[in-house]
Amino acid sequence: MLITGGAGFIGSHTCVELLRTGHEVVVLDDHSNSSPEALERIAKVAGRPLAATYVADVRDRRSLNAVFTAHPIDAVIHFAAKKAVGESVRIPLAYYDINVGGTMALVSAMHDHGVHRLVFSSSCSIYGNATTVPLTEESPAAPTNPYASTKWACERALADLCQHTPELRVSALRYFNPVGAHPTGLLGEDPRGMPNNIMPFLTQIAVGRREELKVFGDDYPTPDGTGVRDYIHVVDVADGHRVALDHIDDEPGMHVFNLGTGRGTSVLDLLRTFEEASGRPIPYSVTGRRPGDVAELVADPARVAAAWGWSARRDLAAMCRDAWNFQEQNPYGYAP
Repeated sequence: MLITGGAGFIGSHTCVELLRTGHEVVVLDDHSNSSPEALERIAKVAGRPLAATYVADVRDRRSLNAVFTAHPIDAVIHFAAKKAVGESVRIPLAYYDINVGGTMALVSAMHDHGVHRLVFSSSCSIYGNATTVPLTEESPAAPTNPYASTKWACERALADLCQHTPELRVSALRYFNPVGAHPTGLLGEDPRGMPNNIMPFLTQIAVGRREELKVFGDDYPTPDGTGVRDYIHVVDVADGHRVALDHIDDEPGMHVFNLGTGRGTSVLDLLRTFEEASGRPIPYSVTGRRPGDVAELVADPARVAAAWGWSARRDLAAMCRDAWNFQEQNPYGYAP
């Protein structure tokens, strides 16, 4: 089993779930937005070591060839990508190069080595400015930023490849907003530089590393005017990948599944829940909308429940509590 981006936030938690259920896991990660320390902690949490780790860019075909040659890889989970909406608006070319180019390089290496099972890390952001919620997998794609567009481009390419490569099996998981951390406090979200996502920003304010939260817009057509998202615990997302592997051979071709709770939470509701979990006040100020953002993204998770019997089990309070537990135990993340 190969996991690209396995040292990252979702990747590290997924490694734990797979190791605990008996898989042999090889990780490839360039650590552009992750820490090698996460790989050491994966083994502590899982009680088993990773089979091997490689520091490489997923676009590097020579490195990919070396990994597939050295290990009996039978399936791949592909996380390695850039993932920030705001950043993608500033550097769109880099997003296409890494997200689309990296995915095509990976699938090409898989094909060369006879590996035909892929779980692809997609995103709810491809739905864009949805006119109705909750969102089903049949809701139209309408990306509003380059990050979302790269994920949609990868989905379309993978679907086309499945049509012309009958042996290829792909599960594309469109997860909504993963937050939280492992309840041990050993694994969590530790972005490099300024956080692009709200939860690590909240935790860093609470621990004293940031001064206040910028709320991007309070004039959306939502109950309190701030953006509404479907937050899902990262351990639930990791478990969804484990289940995806269990079912990837159920049917040929490519299949798309939402991973979410079906419950929407506004920015201000999240802030208040986090304040309760941490016991710390979170100063904030409202600024203008951020380019590429949308008003509301909430999942309809019925398809994955019907197909696999999977559903998210952890609530928003648990997400906030676990995220704070990680940050409190690791004030500077994985750094000393």
